[in-house]
Amino acid sequence: MLGLPGLRLPPAGFLFLLPFLLLLPAAPAPHRASYKPVIVVHGLFDSSYSFRHLLEYINETHPGTVVTVLDLFDGRESLRPLWEQVQGFREAVAPIMAKAPQGVHLICYSQGGLICRALLSVMDEHNVDSFISLSSPQMGQYGDTDYLKWLFPTSMRSNLYRICYSPWGQEFSICNYWHDPHHDDLYLNASSFLALINGERDHPNATAWRKNFLRVGRLVLIGGPDDGVITPWQSSFFGFYDANETVLEMEEQLVYLRDSFGLKTLLTRGAIVRCPMAEISHTAWHSNRTLYETCIEPWLS
Repeated sequence: MLGLPGLRLPPAGFLFLLPFLLLLPAAPAPHRASYKPVIVVHGLFDSSYSFRHLLEYINETHPGTVVTVLDLFDGRESLRPLWEQVQGFREAVAPIMAKAPQGVHLICYSQGGLICRALLSVMDEHNVDSFISLSSPQMGQYGDTDYLKWLFPTSMRSNLYRICYSPWGQEFSICNYWHDPHHDDLYLNASSFLALINGERDHPNATAWRKNFLRVGRLVLIGGPDDGVITPWQSSFFGFYDANETVLEMEEQLVYLRDSFGLKTLLTRGAIVRCPMAEISHTAWHSNRTLYETCIEPWLS
């Protein structure tokens, strides 16, 4: 038999088996975890830069995750009316969701948590798996903070309703969720945002919004007693003051008891996770590694 120098021919037995070996299925490629895209929405006076640590943590624990920190309504622009911001964020998240048929995760900080809740209400076909509300005043805000002193230097929480519950005041985002427990009638009549997404005031979209909100897979609520800004801090968990400024927990709130936008339904189906954390100030929620590992990372499937 002719051959080339240095070439060793395979044994005859191997040549006989070769056609059958070619019919065997190829070995499966090594499995690589695929994580759902993450969308991050900032809070009042924030920008995407504030979330550089959170981005680091996600990249370390969930490599390959597509994370979009939306760079809209930064700085003072975050004071614009919340419905205007909701529309802007809606246009930004819609194409991300469209490219992720398996679903997305929302991480929404402070004021951004209210924007995200409104998005879940108005988007008919959203595919949010986990909505992570990071120290957000979900039942409203009623406290003297540095933000308020800068914005309304001559007002205190006891009289801010005079500004916030006017048409002029509702042009500021913070007034859209100002919730004065001593003037509940004015709040219900004047609030152009929070009272609507809470289903506390009748409107023609209430049924559709509730149905949309209940499309969410999981609602993760994060907050804590040392926040220093969200007042009462239990607002992060849908708790709030009564007229005597006694905090009533979520299960005691009328919006829960009436299930006005789906909160009770979510809890009944086990889709609400509450993660309280002490010793974290308001501006540290998105940079605290322990908080991330405890309250956020487990839900980024």
